[in-house]
Amino acid sequence: MGTAENYEEVLKGKYPAKAHAKKVADWIVAKGGDKNGTIYLEAQKNRLLEDNDEAAPFRQRRFFYYLSGCNLADSYLTYDIPSEKLTLFIPPIEPEEVIWSGLPMTVEEAKEKYDVDEVKTTKDVNSHLASTSTSAQSTIFAIPEQISDDITFLSYKQKSFDLLKLAIETCRVTKSDYEVALLRKANAVSTAGHIAVMKAGPQARNETELEAVFLKSCLERNAKNQSYHSIVAAGENGATLHYTPNDAPIDKQNLLLLDAGCEWDNYCADITRTFPLKGSFTEESLAIYKIVLEMQRQTIAVLKGGILWDGVHELAHKVLIDGLLKLGILKGDADEILKQRTSVAFMPHGLGHYLGMDTHDTGGNANYKDTDSLFKYLRVRGNLPAKSVVTVEPGCYFCRFIIEPYLKDEAHKKFIDEKVLERYWSVGGVRIEDNILITEEGYENLTTTPKEIDEVLAIVKGE
Repeated sequence: MGTAENYEEVLKGKYPAKAHAKKVADWIVAKGGDKNGTIYLEAQKNRLLEDNDEAAPFRQRRFFYYLSGCNLADSYLTYDIPSEKLTLFIPPIEPEEVIWSGLPMTVEEAKEKYDVDEVKTTKDVNSHLASTSTSAQSTIFAIPEQISDDITFLSYKQKSFDLLKLAIETCRVTKSDYEVALLRKANAVSTAGHIAVMKAGPQARNETELEAVFLKSCLERNAKNQSYHSIVAAGENGATLHYTPNDAPIDKQNLLLLDAGCEWDNYCADITRTFPLKGSFTEESLAIYKIVLEMQRQTIAVLKGGILWDGVHELAHKVLIDGLLKLGILKGDADEILKQRTSVAFMPHGLGHYLGMDTHDTGGNANYKDTDSLFKYLRVRGNLPAKSVVTVEPGCYFCRFIIEPYLKDEAHKKFIDEKVLERYWSVGGVRIEDNILITEEGYENLTTTPKEIDEVLAIVKGE
């Protein structure tokens, strides 16, 4: 596994498209799929904005990228399972387009850049599909809603539209060394952005300024895409889990919750830090920060390959309950509070999710129909395999909309001291989120963003 010191060296190599293709093919065959079949995938199409001749923002299809490492639009690929031959098809040179957009990548350049066996132009896709030596007696594996109208699979005996998507989603859970290096890079660039925002906090007049600081920091490091829309939430806005307006004035709020991460070659960082805007916590905000930091410390400490994620999430709630009992926000027996799920009022979301090419990455097997409120929004269920990457993002929130119904519910209100709670509404929310690589024996934290209290305060104060 590439270490923190050498990820830049790892990234000098090629994205391991052929290894990924074989991994996916092996999964399909293990599930009873045709060992003589062909995998077929399409890139995202270039599209124009509605009523406009400008291109819409482009985001490569992750299924295609996983087997190609190619960010070109309007491209295709095939992988012949028996021969393990990966063929990429890229758009040909169109003179009319060159006038406006310059020369596109050539077949020769693509063969040099990507980890594939052969590169052809998109004019050759149908003839290639028809001429595959085993096609007449074999199966084509594709994703049904991602097949262009002009593509034909007539030469294939069988068509399978149910295995490929699931195969890729499952295989993406465990990461290759190259993928881990991409995640390290995304984390390193995003960390610089978080530190820049901490430094800018004392002078900020509104949330938008701080969003701009983060984006600028990423852009000047050549990370031009964000993993998701940043959450830049001052004060009580931090109680909204996916707050996105990012435009409120900053005046007397104590905390800023920044949930932001960039992409590096389509791989996502997802980092949250909460810090005092002017460089000093209130008594209440510091107490909540310490609880959340302890939640994260204890849950990360137990991670290793094979651990049941549901249990780690429950551990986070146990630490939260203990902390809120000490503050007097909760009262009564800790076991009873957990049994009644009263702590869900303060942390309604799951502890984390898989991370990769999507922020909420594939393979988590969430069960949003779960009637147990403790686990309903948990995005990963089951055991974490080694080489998976998961976010660990405990939080504690004081959202009136969520908590007030608990104060009116007989099953919960006896556990909550309303008078003590009243002092904490202004805290808003505290969340601390790191990206963790699961190993056979333990874990490695890919996120180096400062979070210890003394470290954070020193940065904000410019010390």
